[in-house]
Amino acid sequence: MNLLFEEDGAFKTGTILTDNDASLQVETPHGKRLKLKSKDVLMRFAQPSAGELLERAEAEAEGFDTEFLWEVCGDDEFVFTDFAKEYFGHPPTPIESTAILLRLHAAPIYFHRKGRGRFRKAPAEILQAALAGLEKKRLQAAAVERMRDELLAGRLPEELQPMVRQLLYKPDRNRLETKALEAACAENGQSPARLLLSCGALASSHELHFDRFLFEYFPAGTDFPAVDDPVAPSELPVAAVRAFSIDDAATTEIDDAFSVTPTDAGWRIGIHIAAPGLGFGRESGLDGIARQRLSTVYMPGNKITMLPESIVERFTLGEGRDCPALSLYLEVSRDLIVTGNHSCIERVPVVANLRHHDIEPVFNDTTLAEGGPDFPWKAELNLLWELATVLEAGRGKPAANQNLVDYNFSVDWSISTEDGPGRIEIGRRPRGSPLDKLVAELMIAANSTWGKALAEAGIPALYRAQTGGKVRMTTAAAPHEGLGVDCYAWSSSPLRRYVDLVNQWQLIAWLQGSMPAFPPKSPDLIAAMRDFELTYTAYAEFQRGMERYWCLRWLRQAGHPAMSARVLRESLVRLEEIPLVFKVPSLPTLPPGTRVRLAIDSTDLIDVEVRATYLETLAASSGEPIEVDEEEIPEALGATKDEAAAPLPSPTADTPPAHPA
Repeated sequence: MNLLFEEDGAFKTGTILTDNDASLQVETPHGKRLKLKSKDVLMRFAQPSAGELLERAEAEAEGFDTEFLWEVCGDDEFVFTDFAKEYFGHPPTPIESTAILLRLHAAPIYFHRKGRGRFRKAPAEILQAALAGLEKKRLQAAAVERMRDELLAGRLPEELQPMVRQLLYKPDRNRLETKALEAACAENGQSPARLLLSCGALASSHELHFDRFLFEYFPAGTDFPAVDDPVAPSELPVAAVRAFSIDDAATTEIDDAFSVTPTDAGWRIGIHIAAPGLGFGRESGLDGIARQRLSTVYMPGNKITMLPESIVERFTLGEGRDCPALSLYLEVSRDLIVTGNHSCIERVPVVANLRHHDIEPVFNDTTLAEGGPDFPWKAELNLLWELATVLEAGRGKPAANQNLVDYNFSVDWSISTEDGPGRIEIGRRPRGSPLDKLVAELMIAANSTWGKALAEAGIPALYRAQTGGKVRMTTAAAPHEGLGVDCYAWSSSPLRRYVDLVNQWQLIAWLQGSMPAFPPKSPDLIAAMRDFELTYTAYAEFQRGMERYWCLRWLRQAGHPAMSARVLRESLVRLEEIPLVFKVPSLPTLPPGTRVRLAIDSTDLIDVEVRATYLETLAASSGEPIEVDEEEIPEALGATKDEAAAPLPSPTADTPPAHPA
């Protein structure tokens, strides 16, 4: 005797070896012996053999119409053998009964299981809902397959066009579009970014990286909302000075300028800071914009300003205008000792915007030592340079590693390459030039003087402090050991940093004798400080990432030439011509600072990776710059950056100069 039973959700057959009423010993057609309980047996039969039943029943079950079975079935619960007898109109054969069982079991939306071999037909309304759901799934599966096929054919499906960013940066795996993209990627072995790029969803690899940043930090886009135009006070006195600024060629947010006025005792040195804080205040529409963005975002070939361009244009210290400004005047004796200072709010006549590329050829270490040619502003720059040297010595913290190099990235968007729009040029500029030191020392003087004044007046401000080598932001005046000052409040870049704008409002209140925008123990001030630190660090990381991307574009433009590099540590190297750091697995063990020659094997603009092979060790060059580990650079910059250990990106063509402006 044979029997049909169910085990682990599957129907099986076997031959009875021993029948003990409550249990049975059974041997399957494959020779496996097992013990069954009598209640697990669905049907006993003599013919056909145990090995034939399921195969023949499956073939017969294919001929049944499931919908017809549902229609002829009664509403009460039933056993499959009883339904088979009613359906066929005669006692069913084992094959017929098993065929009915298989068809009922395979149609769970038509027949609900109520036990072993027992079923009940689904109510009509439940069946219709289930069938509608089944049809929906079928259509969805068909849509996924269609979109997948289009992607594999190199076409971007219409459904994917408005949601490319979401698919790349925050995919919802419940959406059909995501399932189609994942299916296409699984079939051709490409990442979503590479597949979408090949389908034309992105203009270039640059768009991939730039849009990722926008998706996270500017989800609503970079356009500014409509706001009321600020109006700077017209009754401000006009300073009796001739001010000039010193900036990179592409800088538009000119925050600082200087003036030199002879006095009987020596000179009055003016440090003039653009004053957007006079045009709008806290809780204004422009404050909301600046509070949300917190800083200008810099990157090669582009920037996202903290304030609207029209506002920047109104308050930038552009030449030929009388500009609203906060001014700090240092009274300097003929032996270059600062004997006093005072601050005021005024309009400053800016007569020149000096640019690095124009001034550095005639104002540098060589021309300072040898005299150099005459040029406009030579006397003022020479005096400020001498004062900067005295101020630096007075701090007791001379700027470190002056032989480091800054790199200026310039992108010509009018030229397209095989990698997309934009041709990159990377220029080298020695850090710690006389211009850098001049501006750096005057900015340190302004930020430390104003920070101390606010602290003495009991007005809270946002400070940068460094103790024990750790840099942090704080609302209380604290020493900055890296700069050698009692306190340091960022106040000199209010057009591009929210911290500086906040401190400017506090300075305005101090000078006007009014209530400060942020009173003592203001929770809003602490919140702004915390948000700024996180955002500023993220912006800096993004800039470094984009600079790395453009370094790879530079290598590709050059045809992947062999390059000289310097060992930083172990297998980590930095190219000498461009600021690209990466690992070279084939590099032998060499001391840090060793110069090597590398073959650039490949570059990947999607993952932003470079592969290179060690070729040879090079001789050390004479007069080569001092190099430090890449991770040590922030701590080694001293006064040539915003401050020691500040998490700042390296400059780009549109970044303010490498000084604490």
